[in-house]
Amino acid sequence: MTAHLKSCRRKQAAAERPEQGSRKTPAFHLVVEGRYLPEYWMHLAVSAKATLDTLDRFLRDTWLECCGHMSEFEIDGTRYSVEPMDRDDKTMDVKLTDVLAPGMKFDHVYDFGSTTHLRLKVVSEDQSDLAGKKVRILARNEPPVIPCERCGQPAVQVCTQCIYSGKGWLCEKCAAKHECGDEMFLPVVNSPRVGVCGYTG
Repeated sequence: MTAHLKSCRRKQAAAERPEQGSRKTPAFHLVVEGRYLPEYWMHLAVSAKATLDTLDRFLRDTWLECCGHMSEFEIDGTRYSVEPMDRDDKTMDVKLTDVLAPGMKFDHVYDFGSTTHLRLKVVSEDQSDLAGKKVRILARNEPPVIPCERCGQPAVQVCTQCIYSGKGWLCEKCAAKHECGDEMFLPVVNSPRVGVCGYTG
């Protein structure tokens, strides 16, 4: 997908008229993926003038937010937190252009109890039409098909009790017969936080 998007940008740039370039702004092309579930990924264009807080809010809104947990980025050995707890930590009120550069890899953590880890990479920095937004999704994974553990049909529910033993993925029909009860279910959603805490997508 990285190669495809680069090729698309080159073709688009070659086809643009000079007046179209005025809508573009400096932006980073980021790849985000689940650190332990890399089948969940997104390619993003993010304004270079946006803050880490803006990126954090986007990740929460798109993939993570369930109960207002804490989060942080770690970039080049420095932690940038929603609410810094350590005197060496910094706030997320810092512009991306001040802390990122092409080729860099960094991490995002949401919820320090039932933690979801994300890996991010800066693919490039160039001009991008963000359509009036600070963050724009360029591409995203298709939802992985997770089979029901009983019948093999696509799972639509996951049991939050059984998931820790690698089980509990159920279709609607088999979920009705599951011994843990429907109060333990969360929906199967397209996010690396699927089945964690109270996340419903």
